[in-house]
Amino acid sequence: MRTITENRTPEDQRAFVCEFLGTLVLVFFAVGAAVLSGQYIGTLGIALAFGLILLAIAYAFGPISGSHVNPAVTLGMLAARRITVRTAVEYWIAQFLGAIVGAALLLLVAKQVPGLQTHGAFGTNGYGYRSAVGINIFGSFVAELIMTFLLVFMYLAVTHRIALIGFAGLPIGMAYAVIHLVGIPLTGTGVNPARSLAPALFAGSPPLTQVWLFLVAPLVGAVLAALVHEVTHPALAAIRAARASAAEAETAARAVGQEG
Repeated sequence: MRTITENRTPEDQRAFVCEFLGTLVLVFFAVGAAVLSGQYIGTLGIALAFGLILLAIAYAFGPISGSHVNPAVTLGMLAARRITVRTAVEYWIAQFLGAIVGAALLLLVAKQVPGLQTHGAFGTNGYGYRSAVGINIFGSFVAELIMTFLLVFMYLAVTHRIALIGFAGLPIGMAYAVIHLVGIPLTGTGVNPARSLAPALFAGSPPLTQVWLFLVAPLVGAVLAALVHEVTHPALAAIRAARASAAEAETAARAVGQEG
């Protein structure tokens, strides 16, 4: 079972690239579904776009990086002691960079569509007058917290240490789609600080004034998910920790053998 240690390896470098590319793809295609196709596919179509692209990313990159593509998921993994602080920081850098590049590419495409409005919109999140149903700031914070809680809890429940293997990506993709079905009318559904920040950077002042909520609430939800998972899955957590320790010991033994 793959683990990430403080020592840099080619596999760790691949994980960084996977998180960068995965977040780029998520923003370009999922947010792109809202920006470019929203009026044609509606809320259901956008929700399915988010869920299906995350499912595809999970199968493509999950065995390598765990396919977090979301700083809140990475924080949840860190709080659950699945990864180190160094790995978390590297993942966060990759995710935010990937999201910004993905949003920039999406803006480039959107600008080629005559009459398409991007200022103040561009798939960004919002509350109050920027919410489809007018939800207030408190309701938005609670909604984002609960939705992120569900997503991060699903990651923690179906993964072993960090990698997504087998059918583990399926419940995560399904949960992500359901989260968007509920969240799109409320806030546009953030649950991902990188996905929320990147489009806001290109959409102007209205989204940027509210983006703080979509950075803070998901992080709070992620930490809560890690705490609750410790309570609901104590035996499973202990088993996985033992397996991880055994795998790390085996890796260290191999390294010593190769040096010898």
